[in-house]
Amino acid sequence: MNRNYEVMFIVRPDMVDEDLNKLIATLESSVSAAGGTAKSEVWGKRRLAYKVGKFNDGIFVLLMIDAGGAIVHEVERRLRVTEPVIKFLTVRTDEELKRQEKIKKIRDSKRKASAHPAPVTPATPEATAETPASAPV
Repeated sequence: MNRNYEVMFIVRPDMVDEDLNKLIATLESSVSAAGGTAKSEVWGKRRLAYKVGKFNDGIFVLLMIDAGGAIVHEVERRLRVTEPVIKFLTVRTDEELKRQEKIKKIRDSKRKASAHPAPVTPATPEATAETPASAPV
């Protein structure tokens, strides 16, 4: 069963672009060879919240994977043994995507309901005359 995952990893700030592209291509090819799909975004060099190892900066890369758990486990293993990778984090996002779709459907149905309001019946004079007046005390 394929699920959606996001793998964010941080590489050393002094890593050459060619080596970074080679690392990303290797990870994407390993996912696609195992039957999944992968798409990556390089977020660029950013300051880290705290010092990791001896680095204050790092190059952030987001890898979006649509595959099974075994494939993601293999990607994590490769990231663990790759020296330029400082840190990585994997998050399963398929449940969140389902929740967002459900919320979107509810909002759309409410929007359609408010676009077509129910017809309002005007108050007739007979209805107001039949109500009793306040009784004297």
